[in-house]
Amino acid sequence: MGKVLQIGAGGVGTVVAHKMAQQPHIFEEITLASRTKKKVDATAEAIYKATGTRIRTAQVDADNVDELIKLINDVKPDLVVNVALPYQDLTIMDACLATGVSYLDTANYEPKDEAHFEYSWQWAYKERFEQAGITAILGCGFDPGVSGVFTAYAAKHHFDEIHQLDIVDCNAGNHHHAFATNFNPEINIREITQKGLYYKDGKWIETEPLEIHKPLTYPNIGARESYLLHHEELESLVKNYPTIKQARFWMTFGEQYLKHLDVIQNIGMSRIDEIEYEAPLANGSGVAKVKIVPLQFLKAVLPNPQDLGENYDGETSIGCRIRGVKDGKERTYYIYNNCSHQAAYKETGMQAVSYTTGVPAALGAEMYLKGLWKKPGVWNVEDFDPDPFMARLGEQGLPWIEEFDGDLEL
Repeated sequence: MGKVLQIGAGGVGTVVAHKMAQQPHIFEEITLASRTKKKVDATAEAIYKATGTRIRTAQVDADNVDELIKLINDVKPDLVVNVALPYQDLTIMDACLATGVSYLDTANYEPKDEAHFEYSWQWAYKERFEQAGITAILGCGFDPGVSGVFTAYAAKHHFDEIHQLDIVDCNAGNHHHAFATNFNPEINIREITQKGLYYKDGKWIETEPLEIHKPLTYPNIGARESYLLHHEELESLVKNYPTIKQARFWMTFGEQYLKHLDVIQNIGMSRIDEIEYEAPLANGSGVAKVKIVPLQFLKAVLPNPQDLGENYDGETSIGCRIRGVKDGKERTYYIYNNCSHQAAYKETGMQAVSYTTGVPAALGAEMYLKGLWKKPGVWNVEDFDPDPFMARLGEQGLPWIEEFDGDLEL
């Protein structure tokens, strides 16, 4: 048993807190913190009604290291679970170092002023975390997260060498909105509109945004056009499995989504730099010049991903398609999970994209508290033994299926 401080209470954060609250024998005390106290209080009350577990709440500005340090010292947790914004990874890691508390997140750091993400910023903390005797578990969502555990499991049990890795992510659900994003709109649109990147023969190859695409067939869903993106787990996986010759990440997008995204870019609403806007004063006496970031303004008017679940139907399908060698023979392997939006909503009040990210984060916290994923330093999920995580993944709501020696389509 242990105490957890969770920072962040969006869609993913709601699922994480809900799944931890279902297991009071493991999580003896949970504190949920966010910038808005009213928001976390409402989330905690909903979770209490669903699970019977009381969650403590707190207010904190995750950009403020001093506030974070004070909160951690007040709560005295065994682990800080960061499901805030990726911009805040480093401030939370700094606070964990200052207080000697271990850390877990679901997405790697990216700076606010540049749509760019890589692990170098967080990997730079490795020696300091080792010296402090605390653990940092990076990228413990689904992708990144389960995708890395799936790869580690395949390498441990089914391959002598992995040569080709393709992570495939399909959302075949329908939220019945003209345009909405399944997680934080600001992060989602920044990720999709930047250039693609994949690994081949020891080199990283850059592509234009969404330049490379092809139809792939997903279990229980069928063929969906899939687009090559840059995704952070490729960076750690090719480092940890040096036999990999090619690694790519693919994600599906509907035609309507892409049309809206194209318009958003063309009219400048995906910009992340500040612009000056003349806002009329309430009394009509003139205007005030204010600075806004177009993408942040767009986020404010788009549907909240937390509110999509009730009318969301269909399912997601996320997995790894792997080609390699076992006992001198070529082998193909496909491991995946399909998750129903309606089933996720019925359990947690959130849709499947939040659910598939939140469940692994709660499970990673469980692995840490049980001492199974615990060693000083900064680590990606594939650095740990995949077996105990895989044994619990289906029990926690994300069952997985394996297919051997089939057509990977890639």
